[in-house]
Amino acid sequence: MRLRLIAAVLSAATLCATTAEGATPAEGSCRAAPGGIMVDTQAGAKIAVRTLGRGRPILFIPSLGRGRADFDAVANDLAKRGFMSILAEPRGINGSTGPAPATLFDLADDVATVADKLCTGRIGVVGHAFGNRVARAFATKHPEMVSKVGLLAGGGEVAIPPDIAAALDGSAAQGRKPDAERLKDLQLAFFAKGHDPSVWLTGWYPDAAAAQMATVRATPAKTWWTAGGAPLLLVQAAEDPIAPSGNADALRRDVGAQLTLITLPRASHAMLPEQPRAIARALAGYFGRETPSQAALQRDVDTALAP
Repeated sequence: MRLRLIAAVLSAATLCATTAEGATPAEGSCRAAPGGIMVDTQAGAKIAVRTLGRGRPILFIPSLGRGRADFDAVANDLAKRGFMSILAEPRGINGSTGPAPATLFDLADDVATVADKLCTGRIGVVGHAFGNRVARAFATKHPEMVSKVGLLAGGGEVAIPPDIAAALDGSAAQGRKPDAERLKDLQLAFFAKGHDPSVWLTGWYPDAAAAQMATVRATPAKTWWTAGGAPLLLVQAAEDPIAPSGNADALRRDVGAQLTLITLPRASHAMLPEQPRAIARALAGYFGRETPSQAALQRDVDTALAP
């Protein structure tokens, strides 16, 4: 990572050319890779990554056993707002390979290697569901790389009820459990009432999900919970049974003013296919403003959801 810091100094004169309007060199700049590249890590993993858009960079980390395509709608919206989305596939998904990670920090190192390959300066990072844990682990272990952290469906403190945990497992069991049963699981664990769970029938990687769950069990929450002191945005879905609002209360207790909290109505744990426009508005406001207020971000979300 030392080479990355040196590059940041040497490249300072050119950063403004590729950042969004109003960005400063300290906020970072990343090389575009719309066609996709493979990034080799020191741990022996190969990570498939592509970028979408140009401008201020945000690196996205997907949910348990799922890939980067979940962010496509949000990333396309952000591209119109002057942001570059960095979309990496976790190990075991869509071309990314590697040994089974031992802890969340192994996956955080994958993210750091991708950022080191493409970027100079600090960047934003967003994690969805399981990815929120990796995002916080990344910010904890590599604070020099991170400007702000966005958490979508940010759990980790409140225990998941047994019926919801069983539905989560069933949802991820693509090819191993009948789709008719999985639809019921998806509706219970991931989707708010009135939303179609069939949009997530596919796109699951059960073996990758199992490996990721093993890292959760092996990594104490206290080691990544506060994201190393980085500024945090938590987008709390109003109907999320996997990461309910008790997690937000616990995070506020532990980090105080470090946290900006907004509520996403008519959404559950899936969140991204349910309310992509509102999420994009929230992320653009948070990462695009130097000191975004909670009230302003909540207005952005509410406006995006208005009929």
